[in-house]
Amino acid sequence: MAFRLGATALLLAGLMAGSASAQEFVRGDCLNVVQPTRALRFEDDTHARWYKRFWTGNCQDLSLCFPGSPNWNDIVTKLLVKGGSAEKPTLLPKACKLGQLIGMEWARDRRIKRISTQDLKRFSGILDDAGDPLKGVEAVEVKARALLAKPKG
Repeated sequence: MAFRLGATALLLAGLMAGSASAQEFVRGDCLNVVQPTRALRFEDDTHARWYKRFWTGNCQDLSLCFPGSPNWNDIVTKLLVKGGSAEKPTLLPKACKLGQLIGMEWARDRRIKRISTQDLKRFSGILDDAGDPLKGVEAVEVKARALLAKPKG
């Protein structure tokens, strides 16, 4: 009987491990073009929690955090609505990759990150003001990569 219970527990643990993607918080249609969260290398648990905040707006276990919007999942939705179905095949992968690029850096400790909350506000303004969402995403990517190329200081 104890063996059967142990085997059942192992089976359940294996099934739960296989459903790790159920814990993924990056929007499902982005997962074909970005690395899954479990494959990313975070500096610590706080970095991972801020990265989740970036995508979802969830401030669980974060101090000095404002929950809700904007968050990247919502931003991608707005971009896709603005771009329409004709732009979706090009816009979606670019917006998702941009989210991972920006989010991983913004979520880092404030003493070392090169993309700040102020930068996020500027990026949001660029995306909002762009007549063509694809051009807006491309403009933000150029600015984000420029910030990442600069040493923190």
